[in-house]
Amino acid sequence: MAVLSKIPYNCYEIGHTWSPSCVQSAVDVTSGALEVSFKIYAPLYLIAAILRRKKRDYYLKRLLPEILWSTSFLTANGSLYIVFFCILRKLFGGFYSWSVGFGSALPASYIAILLERKSRRGLLTIYMTNLATETLFRMAVTRGMVKPIKHGEVLLFCITASLYMLFFRSKDGLKGFAFSALKFIIGKEEIPAHSGTAEHICTVPVEGTAAIETEDSEVSAQRPSSIRKTLLSYARKLLESLCKRGPRHRCCKHHQDNCFSYCIKGFVRMFSVGYLIQCCLKVPSAFRHMFSKPSRLPSLFYNKENFQLGAFLGSFVSIYKGTSCLLRWIRNIDDELHALIAGFLAGISMFFYKSTTISMYLFSKLVETMYFKGIEAGRVPYFPHADTVLYSISCAICFQAAVMEVQNLRPSYWKFLLRLTKGRFALMNRQLLDAFGTQASRDFKGFVPKLDPRYMTVLPPGADIQL
Repeated sequence: MAVLSKIPYNCYEIGHTWSPSCVQSAVDVTSGALEVSFKIYAPLYLIAAILRRKKRDYYLKRLLPEILWSTSFLTANGSLYIVFFCILRKLFGGFYSWSVGFGSALPASYIAILLERKSRRGLLTIYMTNLATETLFRMAVTRGMVKPIKHGEVLLFCITASLYMLFFRSKDGLKGFAFSALKFIIGKEEIPAHSGTAEHICTVPVEGTAAIETEDSEVSAQRPSSIRKTLLSYARKLLESLCKRGPRHRCCKHHQDNCFSYCIKGFVRMFSVGYLIQCCLKVPSAFRHMFSKPSRLPSLFYNKENFQLGAFLGSFVSIYKGTSCLLRWIRNIDDELHALIAGFLAGISMFFYKSTTISMYLFSKLVETMYFKGIEAGRVPYFPHADTVLYSISCAICFQAAVMEVQNLRPSYWKFLLRLTKGRFALMNRQLLDAFGTQASRDFKGFVPKLDPRYMTVLPPGADIQL
């Protein structure tokens, strides 16, 4: 079989085509990866420290060592790959289909992840496992082994959201960041009573509601001169008039609003959050074009993606809350199992912002959560160093795709590899790798590197070696 055959080329002809020296090639990749890695982690750790309100001692004693720690990890991941690439070629006298990518990346990734801090290994493992799973799925689709499901990312998100919300409503279901994130998104009103942080309030004080309405009318009457505030006042009154049409079920804990108002306010709140997040993500690129192309600045606020993310988050919250309230009215109880149905229906909101990355990442985190719950319950065995092994295998799968079939790799990760290696990953002689039957050179427009015949094992037709 062509997949198992060996091609008799050296590492200069296949891999580091920019230099015939293995040592010099490793130095080139290392220096480039070191520079890029530092540029990635320096602002990342600085922003994280500011957001976490770290004290002065952290900036003086721990910030730089942590940046260099993660920088060494990412640098080693890139540089050790080319080292093992050359080592395997010298051991086997050529290249197999598995050695150019998977075989070279596996030991490199394992050594690199050991250099990273233990607190970050789990997060990196989740990301790479998510990426590797998506890559394997694309490989299987390309080979005709599986057929993609239409809107599969939405279906996966629906299932994941359903289970996440069940854990959120269950006793000791979610802890730490996952619980805090869902509490922020969904709201504290949906926190289960047994968590000790929610209060069961089954009556609505009418006097309090009337007082709020009176206060709002007084404020709007005091400032009639401003057109903008007048419009906002009319919009508020319209919203309040709509929200008044409907009672609140006795099992609902949103005691200050009826069910309709509860859903509308949830949508408006998370729509605003999603819109602002997408705007902030576009700020760096907007500043780069501020003087060269100032006409692009309005797109920062009126970009389609801004509204898509806002609609996704807003509709997710409103559908979940609306379904939960509806089930309370129908069944006359507040049951944890309602979260299964409400979470699944809320997942339909991904039609506004389709993302395989989000679906796969959340699904990977869900599997991790269920695995650790299984360990706590004594039903699943604990595997020591599982994160490092899983990271290494996942990273090796992605490198295999990057070398042999880049068309099946997530485009954002391919761009990251190009950035990390200063574009050298694209200089591999993939036309020679086409012998393995994976169409390795399909997306490289017939690129053929200019090689020095003096260092080639197999000379091209008509080539002469001039000493």
